[in-house]
Amino acid sequence: MSTQAPVTLEKLVALCKRRGFVYQSAEIYGGLNGVYDFGPMGTLMKQNIRAAWMRSMHQAPGEIVFFEGAILDPEAVWKASGHVENFSDPMVDCLNCKHRYRADDIDLNKACPHCGKTAWTQVRQFNMMFSTQVGANADQASIAYLRPETAQAIFVNFKNVLSTSRVKMPFGIAQIGKAFRNEITPKQFLFRMREFEQMEMEWFCKADNALHDFETWSQARRTFYATIGIDEKKIRLRPHEKGELAHYSTLCNDVEYQFPFGWKEIEGIAHRGTFDLSQHSTHSGKDLSVFDEETKTSYTPTVVECSVGVDRLFLTLLFDAYYEDVVESEPRVVLRLHPSIAPIKAAFFPLSKQLNEPTLALYSAIKKLGYSVQFDESGSIGKRYRRQDEIGTPLCFTYDFDSQQDNKVTVRNRDTTQQERISIDQVARYMQEYLGK
Repeated sequence: MSTQAPVTLEKLVALCKRRGFVYQSAEIYGGLNGVYDFGPMGTLMKQNIRAAWMRSMHQAPGEIVFFEGAILDPEAVWKASGHVENFSDPMVDCLNCKHRYRADDIDLNKACPHCGKTAWTQVRQFNMMFSTQVGANADQASIAYLRPETAQAIFVNFKNVLSTSRVKMPFGIAQIGKAFRNEITPKQFLFRMREFEQMEMEWFCKADNALHDFETWSQARRTFYATIGIDEKKIRLRPHEKGELAHYSTLCNDVEYQFPFGWKEIEGIAHRGTFDLSQHSTHSGKDLSVFDEETKTSYTPTVVECSVGVDRLFLTLLFDAYYEDVVESEPRVVLRLHPSIAPIKAAFFPLSKQLNEPTLALYSAIKKLGYSVQFDESGSIGKRYRRQDEIGTPLCFTYDFDSQQDNKVTVRNRDTTQQERISIDQVARYMQEYLGK
């Protein structure tokens, strides 16, 4: 019988390293705080997350085109966007031990959690962008920034995409890519990182339709999470209060998940108004308006943005899928990942190494169909099941001595642990029906 045992960050971190999902970056050199590498299982799972998001964009009403912007941008882009002036967090230091904290994460009326002294600096604003020098001359003209968000390249290229893609208003531009923020206190594993990946869509529309489109996209994005298997009872849509809106936002809804450490954002849907295109038009001197054939007038499009972090969603899926139960008197850890998200779709076991050849033939045939699968001959069947349970593999097929006579294999379901015999020539169809591919 399965139970949703208390899931801790420590359990997930240990599982991620043990099963090849996530490693601390540069661990042998002491690591780099807020930066992580993704192992074989993590890489496959991230690919599946991206694919699920891409499908949701393709299936959405309206035209959406895809884009891939550069990671480096000149300072002028970030001055126009307001990030040079506004992209900062409140910071405070302990005068005694020199530990640094986000001021909104700590009670300054209490002692420092690290050293127990109450001696704080004044709260200061800390700009979180990483700057660098481009070229050999270290002067003002050579300053560039690693992008702290992926949206600005879309706004800067809006007219290029509009003219070359032959799309008509309203339409969206979507992209997946890395962003970088010099977080004061990276924390909670993958939740707050310095190097992370975003999946973002900017929807360009008329001002009269913007509020309707904002509500439509808010509901659509909330619904997306149920399609990838996340418990709907742990998802909510929370409107921002006026005091917490970003400098570019008119309205914002956060899709939040109930983590063990509280309700936290996994996606933001923002009504950005005309702020971005207007700013870039003013600062660059280039006209970023569009011409309306019906009214014979030009206007600056309003933008509705949907932005989710790949890494944060990765962590959400792990939390939501993690279960501990007892099977055949043995405790097990199982990731009940949705089949579309599971890194490995099926595993193939020979009951004995004597049966490796026919099992490998079946494994190879399924692999050629494009499925991510594993062949495992090591240890007892029970131990092999446990290994696959921990990485979330939905199906396991065992080739035994009877298989040579009846041309059947035993398939075992990860979630129910139920087993059944099916014909070898039906394995591909069985997987297709179960996995939806």
